[in-house]
Amino acid sequence: MSAGRCAGQLIKTGKVFDLGIPLGADGPQPGGGRINPVHLMSQTGEDQVFPGGFKFADDYIFMPLQGASQWDSLAHVFYDDQLYNGYPASDVTVHGAAHNSIDRLAKGIAGRGVLLDIAALKGVEWLERGYAITPDDLEAAIQRQGGVSVGPGDILLFRTGWRRKFIQEKDAHAFMAGEPSLGMACAQWLRDRDVAVVASDNWAIEVLPGEYPDVALNVHMVLIRDMGMTLGEILDFEELAADCAADGVWEFFFTAPVLKFSKAVGSPINPLAIK
Repeated sequence: MSAGRCAGQLIKTGKVFDLGIPLGADGPQPGGGRINPVHLMSQTGEDQVFPGGFKFADDYIFMPLQGASQWDSLAHVFYDDQLYNGYPASDVTVHGAAHNSIDRLAKGIAGRGVLLDIAALKGVEWLERGYAITPDDLEAAIQRQGGVSVGPGDILLFRTGWRRKFIQEKDAHAFMAGEPSLGMACAQWLRDRDVAVVASDNWAIEVLPGEYPDVALNVHMVLIRDMGMTLGEILDFEELAADCAADGVWEFFFTAPVLKFSKAVGSPINPLAIK
C-alpha cells in the first residue's frame, strides 16, 4: 500500500486544522533580514467606469518567499561549495537555483503527519529561548502521547510554544532573537527513523543561540545539505495541539503544497492537518 493511501486513511472525522500564520503586516518579521508581507491594492473600483456598473478590485503582495509559514528548499542551505545531492553551490546564482529549487516539490508535501508537543511535555506555555530539544525529549513526548509512532516517510511537526509566545506578546524582535528548538543530536534521531520532513512553530527549526559558538545553523546544514530534508518554519500548532490532547490522536493527514516559483529556494504555504 502506498504511503499516500495509508496517510489518507488517517482522515476519520474530517476536521481540518489551518497551521499557517496570516500573510500580513503584523507577522513576526521585524525587518533587517526579512520583512512581513506588504499588501498593495492596485484597483479598488474607484474611478472605474464600465458598462452596466461593473467594478473590480485587484491587489499585489510583496514579500520574502520565506516571510511567513514556509518550506525551505534543498537549495536554501549549503556548505563547502556543495548543495544537497552533490550539486555545486555555484548552481545558485542571481537568476535562481539551477538544482534543488522549490518547484521540484510541486507534488508535495503530503502524507502522514505526527505532532510532538514538547512544550506540553515540559509543562510550560513555551520553552525558554536557547533550550535544545534532545532525542530523549522526543522519545519522552512519544511515550506521553500514547506511544505514537514516528517512522519512514513521516512529516514530523514539533511544538515549542513559540507561536503562542508571539500571539500573546506581539513582540517580533523577541520572537526572532533566538528560540528553543532541535539540538544537533536530533539529526541522527530523525535519520534513524527515516523521517521525510520536519516542521516547527518557530523560525529556524534549530536551537538559537546554537550549541556551537563557532558554527552557524549547523542543524540546517546537516538536515538540508547532508540529509536532503525539507524544513517547514513558522507554523501554528495551537489549535491542532489542543485537539490532539483532547482526543489522544496525534497523527493525521498533512498537506502543504509549495507555490511553484521557478528556481526559488523557498515558498510560502498554507499547511493543513486533517483528522
